[in-house]
Amino acid sequence: MNLKQIIANSIHEVVTELPVDIIQNLIEKPKYSHHGDFSFPTFEIAKRKKIAPPLLASQLSERISSPWIERCEAVGPYVNFFFHKQKVQQQIVQTVLEQQTNYGDLTIGNGENIVLDLSSPNIAKPFSMGHLRSTVIGNSLANILEKCNFNTVRINYLGDWGTQFGKLIAAYLKWGEQEKVEKNPIPELLKLYVRFHQEAEKDTDGLVEEGRAWFKKLEDGDEEALSLWRWFREESLLEFQRIYDLLGVSFDSYNGEAFYNDKMEAVVNLLQHKQLLSFSDGAQIVELEEEPSLPPCLIKKSDGATLYATRDLAAAFYRKEKYQFAKTLYIVGQEQTVHFQQVKAVVKKMGESWYNDMHHIPFGLLLKDGKKLSTRKGEIILLENVIQEAIQLAQNNIAAKNPSLPNKEKVAKQVGVGSIIFQDLKNFRLNSIEFSLEDMLKFEGETGPYVQYTFARACSILRKASFSEELVSHGLQDTFSWELSKLLYEFPEVIERAYIGFDPSVVAKYIIDVCQSFNSWYGHEKILNEDHSKKSRLALVYATTVVIEESLRLLGMEAPTEM
Repeated sequence: MNLKQIIANSIHEVVTELPVDIIQNLIEKPKYSHHGDFSFPTFEIAKRKKIAPPLLASQLSERISSPWIERCEAVGPYVNFFFHKQKVQQQIVQTVLEQQTNYGDLTIGNGENIVLDLSSPNIAKPFSMGHLRSTVIGNSLANILEKCNFNTVRINYLGDWGTQFGKLIAAYLKWGEQEKVEKNPIPELLKLYVRFHQEAEKDTDGLVEEGRAWFKKLEDGDEEALSLWRWFREESLLEFQRIYDLLGVSFDSYNGEAFYNDKMEAVVNLLQHKQLLSFSDGAQIVELEEEPSLPPCLIKKSDGATLYATRDLAAAFYRKEKYQFAKTLYIVGQEQTVHFQQVKAVVKKMGESWYNDMHHIPFGLLLKDGKKLSTRKGEIILLENVIQEAIQLAQNNIAAKNPSLPNKEKVAKQVGVGSIIFQDLKNFRLNSIEFSLEDMLKFEGETGPYVQYTFARACSILRKASFSEELVSHGLQDTFSWELSKLLYEFPEVIERAYIGFDPSVVAKYIIDVCQSFNSWYGHEKILNEDHSKKSRLALVYATTVVIEESLRLLGMEAPTEM
């Protein structure tokens, strides 16, 4: 059922000056519900008919007729439409009951591929809070894209190459112990890396040159260097996997920077063949004169070393050839905006039509007490520690509120992890976020636990009623259930808006509205009353659980049925 289309068809039967699809696009949702369920501004048609908009609105309100529309009201140049609550609500709820988790599925993607570059921590370093936003935003976007019928390829573009690994190899060979690293890999490797820099400041033994020499060996394929690098990488991935398991995030590829080592020269040669390379102080660059706001893109340093841009160009060409993507998304902080503009501009200058399918999805900072979460020497805010602390706080809350709850540990994990994810995703991604575990774990307000608790409350109602999914809704007439039903109706449109803006906060904000509306209805209605409307009320409760659970899934969260 398309409510806007019903209105558009009804208007078009009276005035034919505009096509139905244009009329439908002009229909608005009023700010206040007492102004109607939908509103139509008459300006465009009035202009064509050469008639005053208020007069046209008055004429339309008198002549429009539909079995679904209860009444129309002219208010100045607007026609406000009020639907038959019971009749329309019955259709909305029945649609959700029939489609279940497929409700809201869209066909926009036509089965095309979208590649997402997300998370991308540096190996041999702890998984810090700095990588949280890329991970959860990227994961949610992938879920939303799949809901829109795209095939997603989730790539964890690991930071697994560079001079830091030469330093780490040198440090390990000087001070490292195999048993210690095997027992506690990331903290031990970090200690070695920090010690290297501390010792290098004294520079008594030419340590910096030693680090560079080991990276050169690594680049040249020295077996000892490669063996250590592979070990550091494998141990790091094992550590990271534990955190990804906690977050419920998975990937299709872990091809990091190192994977493109043997693919960069082909891109450099192609740039040379197209006569796009020029020299500046011995370095090779691509001038971007067509983009006056951008500096030249540095492809090779004067010593022949490649850079991030070289690797990202090689990665873009490889991914296009392998996955034939319709779009490729880079979920990376907004401080890298110029870098991705340069890479995209180079691809455009190379004559590749798919440059326009490259999208940088930037996001703001994570703040603590108004300041950027920083990584100082040896001082890192570990994501795993934060997650475990959130789970512990959730356990404390459960012990205080519902000590007899079964599966307390499982629910605490769902709530603790969910609170961190929701706190991030409820904000428009470009906004910076103030990080506060205490605030995000509250059961009131715009929090993950509030949404999860609303879902659990709805499930509890259904359990008490021994609800059967086979029940049929006959619709309700009260205002509170109507407002909730209209929100459930909007779910497919919400998914489309989230896709268009690459913005999970659209879903998070929507589900807060749904939960608030459900709780308002719950507060005004005795849902389990034994009367002729009980089955329809239960059907609406169940439809609400379907939409809440699916929304949480899209955000990357779980929905506990008891809390």
